[in-house]
Amino acid sequence: MFNKRNLPIVLLVLGAGVFVAFRTLGIGAHPPTKYERILKNVGEMLEQIHYSPKQLDDKFSKEVFTKYLGEVDVEKNVLLYPDVETLRGKYETRIDDEILGKTPIQFVPSVSEVYRKRLAETESLYKDILSKPFDFNVNDSVDQNYDKAEFPKNEAERRTSWYKRLKYLTLERYSDLLDQQEANKNKPGFVARSNEDLEKEARGKAMKVMDRFYDRLKAKVINDDDRFNMFVQTIVQSMDPHTDYFPPVEKRYFDEQMSGHFFGIGASLREEEGNIKITTLVTGSPAWKSGQVTVGDVIAKVGQGNQEPVDLTGYQVEDAVKIIRGAKGTEVKLTLKKGDGTTKVVSLIRDEIVQDELTFARSAIVNSSKGKIGYIYLPEFYADFDNPKGNRCSIDVAKEVMKLKEQKVDGIVLDLRFNGGGSLYDVVQMAGLFVEQGPIVQVKDRDGKPQILPDHDKNVLYDGPFAVMVNELSASASEIFAAAIQDYHRGVIIGSTSTYGKGTVQRNIGLDKTMGFMDANSELGTLKLTLQKFYRISGGSTQLRGVASDIVLPDLYEYSKIREKDNPDALPWDEIQKADYTTWKYAYDMNVIKGMSNERLKNNSAFNLIRADAEWLSKENDKVFPLNLQKYREEQKQIKATIKQIEILSKLSGGNELNVAALPQDAHKYDNDKDKGDRFQSWLKDKKTDIYLGEAVNVLDDMITQKNLVYNK
Repeated sequence: MFNKRNLPIVLLVLGAGVFVAFRTLGIGAHPPTKYERILKNVGEMLEQIHYSPKQLDDKFSKEVFTKYLGEVDVEKNVLLYPDVETLRGKYETRIDDEILGKTPIQFVPSVSEVYRKRLAETESLYKDILSKPFDFNVNDSVDQNYDKAEFPKNEAERRTSWYKRLKYLTLERYSDLLDQQEANKNKPGFVARSNEDLEKEARGKAMKVMDRFYDRLKAKVINDDDRFNMFVQTIVQSMDPHTDYFPPVEKRYFDEQMSGHFFGIGASLREEEGNIKITTLVTGSPAWKSGQVTVGDVIAKVGQGNQEPVDLTGYQVEDAVKIIRGAKGTEVKLTLKKGDGTTKVVSLIRDEIVQDELTFARSAIVNSSKGKIGYIYLPEFYADFDNPKGNRCSIDVAKEVMKLKEQKVDGIVLDLRFNGGGSLYDVVQMAGLFVEQGPIVQVKDRDGKPQILPDHDKNVLYDGPFAVMVNELSASASEIFAAAIQDYHRGVIIGSTSTYGKGTVQRNIGLDKTMGFMDANSELGTLKLTLQKFYRISGGSTQLRGVASDIVLPDLYEYSKIREKDNPDALPWDEIQKADYTTWKYAYDMNVIKGMSNERLKNNSAFNLIRADAEWLSKENDKVFPLNLQKYREEQKQIKATIKQIEILSKLSGGNELNVAALPQDAHKYDNDKDKGDRFQSWLKDKKTDIYLGEAVNVLDDMITQKNLVYNK
């Protein structure tokens, strides 16, 4: 599964004595501490078994130094250039020695000590700047490209940087308030407010944003483990974008995402005004059954059994979820702030939560002009590795195909848009549903010969017209599947110019040597390590280049720099020998299919406008932002109009909507759970207006026509 870039996390250390705290934990002493064991084991694994390891030397140390400071101070507006240079002189070429165990771990606590001091200074700084009015008539701008930014040379430069960014934060809110006043001016009881009042309110709103942000940093105590984990993550991701370090709780969360189920309380959460609020309850879940948890409750604290509860003030939703979930049958205590102002502690026993209507494969029927088209949506290549009877995508997709065949569909489209991949085993099994016995993908480690992973089953579950929908975020297993279908000439690939471009295979390896690295859930954490690259049966890798679509449909993400090729640490493209395989005996004339689609697209004003709008928006994202009110509002008007136009163009309307219906087998599937039923119906409704699915159905209709012409000869 491809790993989207982590959201920026600012490293914060509270209180004095940070460096001492690390030293008193025994870092650099004997016997080795947990940190030393983790770092040494990580270094050995990277050197000995990573597919293409960088040498752990001074060059690598310099790379980690720069990246780590970029994670600690994402916007480069807390630390000063002299701070960075002082740290550079001491540690820039010593990080490799820390990894190899030649020197105590001192870099991270030293950074933390400096950062703590500067953070307190910037808190005073933003409060001072936001206490005074801004002049939005001045022609000025702010550059928010943090990757290219430099650390401020002195406090004056830092203040200028903060001033511009806070002015922009306020400008956004000031403009919104002006829009609201304009929209309400003809309503009864409307009282116009001066621009000065609106500007003051906008600064107040910006102040609340900053206060919540800093409250989050100060309230969520960043301990030794958190600081060290960020350091290890920076090290491993400098090897390649998909090698990851998971502390135990993060590993559990990853497994939950892969399996499609988890053990929790059955409540959806959102962050609101710095609080974690309950938005929905899953019918039949522990929270629902208790009768004591209601939508709108604020979760103030979370306790594990009889342990001291954790205060969630300032927590982000994802972090709150990780501590609310846990092992089945364990107790979690929620301190809830109710709508009437009272506080209540509710004890719940965690149980399995499965949202099958959202997580797992599902299908529908699209009635077209040429017949019935089966539509299968697969959000990821999921697999529950810990439960032999758990859900596996290959088995679930096979069930959906059989259900569609019962309805005598004339063609099937499989939707892998936004599918980031998952189980390698399951993608091989799934491809075998659509092709005869033969190779599906080739896999090679750094030393060995390529290994072919074949489909051993001679039977084909479905042999009719077939199309696969992809986009820029279809990755890994999705690319293996699409590449196999394309190489066998089994079907047509429809979507963006190319998929994501992740052609590497990872394995989870525990860091505890006493377990022989076999326990992927080691108490020291887990390394998700890139061990292999996979290759198409035609020989080329999908790494970096992805899979090129047979039929290209313009979309919003085409010009965004989100693919593998846009990551400087990505492994290169290469190719190996072609595998021995025979293409599909009922192959379609792709030139004819492409020609018919291209003719439609050429005359489709919606797709043409989407292409032009997406290109324009990508250029806007690279610009600096104006701090002049008039220029800002003119620019925002254009951007909002363009985004709105894309939203409208991407939706079919009126008589052009698709005739999408649930399968008869699924018609009453969610009768006993209204929430799940509503979400499923919302999903069906969304498909009816999907312009991309519309063109995929048109392509299937063309394939059906071509098939009928051949069979009628």
